[in-house]
Amino acid sequence: MAQRTFSFFPPILNVEHNEWRFRKATWSEILVANTRSDLEVWIPRRLVGEVSSIDEPVVIVGLLKELEYKAGAVWPHERKVVHMPPPSTGAPDVPGQAAASGARFALHGSGRPSTTESRVSRLIVVSLGVALALLFIVTLIVRVGPTRTVEFTSRDQDYLMLSRSDDYFAVVRRLGQPAEDRWRTSGGELQYRALWYPQRSYHVILLGTDRNSARYVGTVDRNWRVIHYVELPGGADTGSMLRGLGKF
Repeated sequence: MAQRTFSFFPPILNVEHNEWRFRKATWSEILVANTRSDLEVWIPRRLVGEVSSIDEPVVIVGLLKELEYKAGAVWPHERKVVHMPPPSTGAPDVPGQAAASGARFALHGSGRPSTTESRVSRLIVVSLGVALALLFIVTLIVRVGPTRTVEFTSRDQDYLMLSRSDDYFAVVRRLGQPAEDRWRTSGGELQYRALWYPQRSYHVILLGTDRNSARYVGTVDRNWRVIHYVELPGGADTGSMLRGLGKF
């Protein structure tokens, strides 16, 4: 490992190039240097997992937690959680109750309605009439409007047959020829390859340094939600990487 370069998985955040070289180690930390910059960082041993037994397309060193580089050191990355306010528990006003309340107070004194109370009663009646008219219009629009189509998604799960050792040709043998084949270059030397199967409603994602060495890392649906990922040596997996990949 001292003579070879390797990549961390998941990659260290805020570091553009994910290719490293071993420098030295202590009983608690490992010093690594970035091959493209002068950056050197210490990685705690307790956060370093196993080294992949397969060195193609690149040697992978697993990290037990997602790390980020800031203030000259690496730290465990904490994702911020946005807390939504609780829904309002206030009960809405019921038109029928308002009408009944107005009727109870419509009479004044000896039973004859006052001018102010009569105006309030008329306002309530007009409001109810407007509400009923709006309800009728909305109902009419819904009935005569365009029919809404329902989209049925595929229940195909043939991607479960794929493993991290499968390349492009292995995927084609199992799933057939993709309708689209796109590439995206990430930080460092690694590249993502997306194979789109519209009849199956999902993308198969490969990762590697070039087209010949790319291997299967997971599957996302038509909205790029992760529906399958693979486990890596050391207990890590490709799920977090796919969730942060984004459409391309």
